[in-house]
Amino acid sequence: MKHREYWIANLRLVGVLLSIWFLVSFGCGILFVDVLNQVQIGGFKLGFWFAQQGSIVVFVLLIFVYALLANRLDRTHDVDEDE
Repeated sequence: MKHREYWIANLRLVGVLLSIWFLVSFGCGILFVDVLNQVQIGGFKLGFWFAQQGSIVVFVLLIFVYALLANRLDRTHDVDEDE
């Protein structure tokens, strides 16, 4: 039963992080591009930046966030790897 709770918590974490990535990549790069293009960063429109680089940067950051939160989840459910 304990491993089931751990697995559900892990799937919830993955779901939340993938939802954030979807909103950033699809939402900011496609759906909200007209609104975001009214703002410029370094001479580039913000919608263009999200479509070209922003979603990749957010994805890499989410990998680090997942690693941090997954380690914390492992310790909470006592399934962490002992060295």
